Amino acid sequence: MEQPRDRLIVALDLPSIDAAEAVIDRLGDSVTFYKIGYQLAFAGGLALAEKLIFKGRRVFVDLKLHDIGNTVEKGVESVARMGATFLTVHAYPQTMKAAVAGRGDSNLRILAVTVLTSYDDADLAAAGYDFTVSELVAERAAQAHDIGIDGLVCSAEEAAMLRPKIGPGMVLVTPGIRPSGAEVGDQKRVKTPRDAIRAGADYLVVGRPIVAAKDPRAAADGIVAEIAAAADETA
Repeated sequence: MEQPRDRLIVALDLPSIDAAEAVIDRLGDSVTFYKIGYQLAFAGGLALAEKLIFKGRRVFVDLKLHDIGNTVEKGVESVARMGATFLTVHAYPQTMKAAVAGRGDSNLRILAVTVLTSYDDADLAAAGYDFTVSELVAERAAQAHDIGIDGLVCSAEEAAMLRPKIGPGMVLVTPGIRPSGAEVGDQKRVKTPRDAIRAGADYLVVGRPIVAAKDPRAAADGIVAEIAAAADETA
């Protein structure tokens, strides 16, 4: 199992490279793993990803790919060549199969996004799904497992449900993490670091509670301490 510090992924949900690098500088060696999503990726973030990888940091490219198979496969090949650790795709069978093909024998791990953590049952109904969140998550997780996806992005409550179903071989990455007392923001299914680790999550994604903190390094260290304590409880 990874060291507690390596299980924290800091989401660089920031508008510019300058803003991201300022946070990275303040975090120093307290963080080893960063996530780059749409906002930063479209502002030069993929070049920053390569820079971080060159410096020995790990990078989670969170672009949630979903397109025709050939387009997804070629895109994944490019991300694999970059040296990223994780890449997200939406958990549709055709998309997942294309991503696995594009990954090939590289070290890139493909994560399937089952249901976004900002969605609840009402959101799924409004989108035309005749599933609850938990039902759709379970269905897509089973498909991802059978296709050969490396891991899943899921909420902490879903991790507790999924871990017994998928076994230890798939990685569970949990966003929507908020330290005790933090604001929930736009996430509807949130948990504390302790909740997520105890539920079976392997990695925690944390953004605003760290990048918007007065002291980002202290905030990151606090979350790492929570991860370590929870890991000891579950050992």
